[in-house]
Amino acid sequence: MTKLHELFEQVGQSPWVDNLRRAAIESGELSRAVDDGIRGVTSNPTIFQKSVSEGDLYDAELSELLRDRSVEDAYWEMAIADVSAALGLLRPVYDQSEGGDGFVSIEVAASLAHDTAGTIEAARSLSTRIARPNLLVKIPATAEGVPAVRQMIAEGRSVNITLIFSLARYEQVIDAYLAGLEDYDGDLSRVHSVASFFVSRVDTEVDRCLEAIATPEAMALRGKAAVAQAKLAYRLFRERFSGPRWEALAARGARLQRPLWASTSTKNPAYPDLLYVEPLMGPDTINTMPEATIEALCAHGTVACTVDQDADEAQAVLSGIEAVGVDLSAVAETLESQGVASFEKSYDDLVAALEDKAGALRAATT
Repeated sequence: MTKLHELFEQVGQSPWVDNLRRAAIESGELSRAVDDGIRGVTSNPTIFQKSVSEGDLYDAELSELLRDRSVEDAYWEMAIADVSAALGLLRPVYDQSEGGDGFVSIEVAASLAHDTAGTIEAARSLSTRIARPNLLVKIPATAEGVPAVRQMIAEGRSVNITLIFSLARYEQVIDAYLAGLEDYDGDLSRVHSVASFFVSRVDTEVDRCLEAIATPEAMALRGKAAVAQAKLAYRLFRERFSGPRWEALAARGARLQRPLWASTSTKNPAYPDLLYVEPLMGPDTINTMPEATIEALCAHGTVACTVDQDADEAQAVLSGIEAVGVDLSAVAETLESQGVASFEKSYDDLVAALEDKAGALRAATT
C-alpha cells in the first residue's frame, strides 16, 4: 500500500503521472508505477521532444518511417505508437474501474489552438486512428477550443480539456461537456472527459504581479492564488454537476467530468514541494504529477480530504489579490497565451530535433 493507493482508496482522488516515455514503457517502469497506484498518464509535445532528443530509442523506427513519410507524419506515427502501448498497459485499470480510470492522453497540434474546425478534424482523426476506449484526446480550452469540445462530446468521443486557467473558462468547459452530452444520442456511459485546471503557473504569474506592486498587503498574498482558485473550481464542479440538468444526464448513464489538477510541481523553491498536492485532495478529482512530485508525496506527503475545505477563505484570497490591483482575468489570458505558445514552441523544437536526427541517420547510412 503506497500513498498513491491511499489517495485513491481513502480520499477518492486518482493519481496520474505527467510523463509518457517510451523508455518507461519498454523497461517496465510504467507497469511498476501502475502497480504502485498510478491510474492514468498524460503527455504533451515537450515530453515527447525530450524523449526523442535523448538517446537512440526512436532511431530505427524513425529511419523506417522516413522512407515514405515526412518528419511530421513520422512524429505522429511514433507518438501514436507510444500512446497505444501505454493504453494497453493501462487497460486493466480501465476495466477494473469500469471506465473510471486507466486513461492516456494525446494532444492535438498546438498550432490548432485557435482553429475550431481544424481542432475538430484533428481530434476526430486521432480518436479514429487509435480507437481505444481509454483514450483521451487533449483539446486546449481556448475560446476556439471550447466549441470543438462540445462537438467531440456530441460525437461520443472522449476528451481531456487542457490549459484551463480561470473559473470563467472552466464554467464554459463544463457547459460544453453538458451540452455535448445532451446532443449525443448514444450510450453516455462510454463518453469520458476530464477538465485540466492548471495550478502552479497561476502562482508564478500572480506572484510576479504582486511583487511588481510590492506593498506589504500584496507581498503577503504571494503563493496563495493557485490553491485558492482550484478550491473554488472544485466548488463550481460540485455545483454544476448537481441539480435537474445533470440528474437528467446521469439517468442516461453520463459520467462526471472530473477536475484534473495539472501543473502541480512547485515552481518556486521557496514554497513547499507538495503545495499543489496536499491542499487539493478530494473525491472525484485527479492530480497528474511529474515523477519528482510523486516521489515527494510517497516520501513525506499527508493524505487527507482537503479540497472542499476553506472555500470562503479561498474567495477572500482572490478578492484580496484583486483589491491590491491584480486583474485575475488578465492573468488568465496571459497564461493561456503563454501555454499555447509554449506548446507550439515545443512542437517546433520537436520537429527540428527530428529533422536533425533524420539528417544524422541518413549520413550514417551513406
